[in-house]
Amino acid sequence: MDQSLHLTVCGAGIMTSLVVYSILQERIMTGSFGEDAGRFRWSVFLVLCNRLMTSCLAIGFLAAQNLSMRPAAPLSSYIAVSLSNVIATTCQYEALKHVTFPVQTLGKCAKMIPVMAWGTLISHKAYSAKDFCVAALVTAGCTCFLLSGKAASKGANQSSYLGFTCMLVYLAFDGFTATFQDKLFKGHQMSIFNQMLYVNVCSAIVSFSGMVAGGQLGAALTFVSAHPDALLLIFLLSLAATLGQLLIVHTIRSFGALVFATIMTTRQFVSVLASCVIFAHPLSVGQW
Repeated sequence: MDQSLHLTVCGAGIMTSLVVYSILQERIMTGSFGEDAGRFRWSVFLVLCNRLMTSCLAIGFLAAQNLSMRPAAPLSSYIAVSLSNVIATTCQYEALKHVTFPVQTLGKCAKMIPVMAWGTLISHKAYSAKDFCVAALVTAGCTCFLLSGKAASKGANQSSYLGFTCMLVYLAFDGFTATFQDKLFKGHQMSIFNQMLYVNVCSAIVSFSGMVAGGQLGAALTFVSAHPDALLLIFLLSLAATLGQLLIVHTIRSFGALVFATIMTTRQFVSVLASCVIFAHPLSVGQW
């Protein structure tokens, strides 16, 4: 396939799956369920469900293609990606408790700078002045958006600064995740599904252990048992996340972490517009 067409297909697939994922994420974390108007509060449970579904998909593809399920890299490498991914994803969900979805989403657009920083530190990559200028302009635009209108979410009971802190942690760890995945592909002969399997199994173990240690697993299961509509949305969220992750890993392997970060920056704009239409978020003149 022509490289331009290949990149276009990857970009369109990522944007479609993750826009759906974003809408479902906002509905689950900010909406209410059932006659009792209960709210879902267990971010790590969403991470656990996402990772379990992706692990099952990876096992299915490896078995169908008769590929080896042995680790192609040291387990410590998979664990490093898993830990950073779990932290980043959890912070992403937690941020929605304190800031609006448009603020959370546009904040992600600043990920080009962390990716470039990690690329320099981990892979010793050299970026052009043009790359840094584009990243700086995008980050400046995101900052203007964040400072130009309402930031706190409807149900926030704490300062929106906590939401901003969650987003900063998300950006740091998400940048590491993408960069280290890129390095794994270049340093080891591994299939997409091999990396997906071990990263997601490790992430599922970390998420499960965290929920058990925090005494949250029982409460989360009780909630979804009492609210089947929430369970359905979590299933659809996991499905969208799995498809998105498949396309993300393929894109990182084919084009690198910085190209992926650029695609993600573009899709955030689409996600914000969709959220504003569906959930009626007002935007100030400065934010437009």
